[in-house]
Amino acid sequence: MLSDRQPRSFLEPAVLARLSGVPLLARRPMVGNVSGRHASPHRGSSVEFAEYRKYVPGDDLRRLDWRAFGRSDRFYVKEYEADTNLRLVLVLDTSGSMAFGSTKPAAQAGPQPLVKLDYARRICGALGYLASQQGDAVGIACAAERIVRTLPPRRSPAHLRLVFDVLDEARPQGTTGLCEVLHEIAETIRQRALVAIVSDLFADPEELAGAFGHLKFRRHDVAVFHLLDPQEMAFTFQRPTRFVDLEGGAAIFADPIEIADRYHTAVTAYLESLRRIVLEKGIDYQRVLTDEPYEQVLARFLVGRAAARGLR
Repeated sequence: MLSDRQPRSFLEPAVLARLSGVPLLARRPMVGNVSGRHASPHRGSSVEFAEYRKYVPGDDLRRLDWRAFGRSDRFYVKEYEADTNLRLVLVLDTSGSMAFGSTKPAAQAGPQPLVKLDYARRICGALGYLASQQGDAVGIACAAERIVRTLPPRRSPAHLRLVFDVLDEARPQGTTGLCEVLHEIAETIRQRALVAIVSDLFADPEELAGAFGHLKFRRHDVAVFHLLDPQEMAFTFQRPTRFVDLEGGAAIFADPIEIADRYHTAVTAYLESLRRIVLEKGIDYQRVLTDEPYEQVLARFLVGRAAARGLR
């Protein structure tokens, strides 16, 4: 099933085969260069009727609706939705905070927990594979304090292998500059794209709102997979603990019992601000705990998009 013969730890053929039953659809019209399965802002050839318009000299006579002519004694042309391909741009957060992990999948051997970057690789790898299988272009940008590495979207198995190489080689390090990276991506992607952001979103919500708004202004379809470790939500530490900033800040030694209430209040306020922002901006937002199987996350994402568009 996979054209890439090199083994990839983040690709599971059985999972990809099950997910392939639901297409990856764009929520907004895309501007592509070949025929595909996504709606285009332009009219073209398809089985999906769009509208009638008055005939003008030069129109293809084969598209005249003679029944409409018989009813109105006027010439009308049938127009159909055009179908095209999309550009999928994967934005992978590779900042230091993505090295945190407290959960271990049942199928994973060894003592090491699954860190957020490992989980993000699985999501990006599966999305890239699914998009490539349906003829779409795939690109990737790794984001820490700046864009660490990038590949523009292209349609070929050889290019997809390069995307997988980038995923393989990604390492969590440095501070978070996600908002600045998203602004740069909004300015540099020439045509409409599905921008899939996989990150723990350790950034100021208002700055994220500006970055999301910039992407939407450029008419990109924006999807966000917000990765949270269960321990970040539960905060079940029981004894004095040294908390280390994985992005280079000062470590803090604290008694969790004394700060738990303030921690939960801050997390709740942050998530509520984020919820308001994604609703206002029309972002396809998926909050993901890393102890949930990524197949379920992607199935929910794909089915939700198919239901919103209506399978054509």
